[in-house]
Amino acid sequence: MIKTKGLLSGELKDKLSCLEEYIRELGSLAVGFSGGVDSSFLLAVACEVLGDKAIAVICVDESVPERELTDARSFCKERGITILSCTVDPMQDEEYRHNGPDRCYFCKHRIFTEIIRIAKENGIGYVAEGSNMDDIGDYRPGLRAVSELSVKSPLRECGFYKKEIREVSKAMGLPTWSKPAYACLASRFVYGEEITKEKLRMIDLAEQYLIEQGFLEERVRLHGNLARIEVPPKDIPDIARDEVRNAIYERFKEIGFMFVTLDLKGYRTGSMNATLPRS
Repeated sequence: MIKTKGLLSGELKDKLSCLEEYIRELGSLAVGFSGGVDSSFLLAVACEVLGDKAIAVICVDESVPERELTDARSFCKERGITILSCTVDPMQDEEYRHNGPDRCYFCKHRIFTEIIRIAKENGIGYVAEGSNMDDIGDYRPGLRAVSELSVKSPLRECGFYKKEIREVSKAMGLPTWSKPAYACLASRFVYGEEITKEKLRMIDLAEQYLIEQGFLEERVRLHGNLARIEVPPKDIPDIARDEVRNAIYERFKEIGFMFVTLDLKGYRTGSMNATLPRS
């Protein structure tokens, strides 16, 4: 069993053993890697179990900030993990650009089709992704593409929740255990708002500015020419201070936003899904 620096409950030990055995039976594995909490944990375990029969594949496109790509590459370099990259352009899909509720399906289908191709070229038998049990409770059309392409989901198969992944990652000494959750920049668009490279650039620059100001857990949601900022409730007093608020407003105006607002409910993942019918 994988050695951990911290104590784990019996339940978590069982889940980790399940994950190790699941991966071992695959024999070789390419992990669709983003550098986030989930895929980093999955990749680390896969490499412990399979050695050089486990590789990372990272896809580069306009919706992924350079900072995330840098983190992913650094994670692999520090651990001697083989990482391959490919370039995809989901903008080629009209359905993706038009940004309907199933946008993520078209993007994930294109990405994992490319990862599967790379895995085959490198003699790797299976491809996996890092979704967990919490993803089942939200609207995730990308999981339909995962299912259609027979991509493995080991963390869901072994019953891991996000909180548990962070706990085991910390015990394993992975630096990603406390990393804020991340989703591609396309998720910042209100459904029906056309996705363009310029708008993706605006969101990237705006979020990078917030990070540089110390707001590490944030989202900038785009509604036409309006930017809706989400930060955790505890950070709202800080971001609303006059000097901070004014500086953010001026920078966002430079980036290209006409209006800048602060969401009083605070940061939460998938907030754009609130506009979808409950069914």
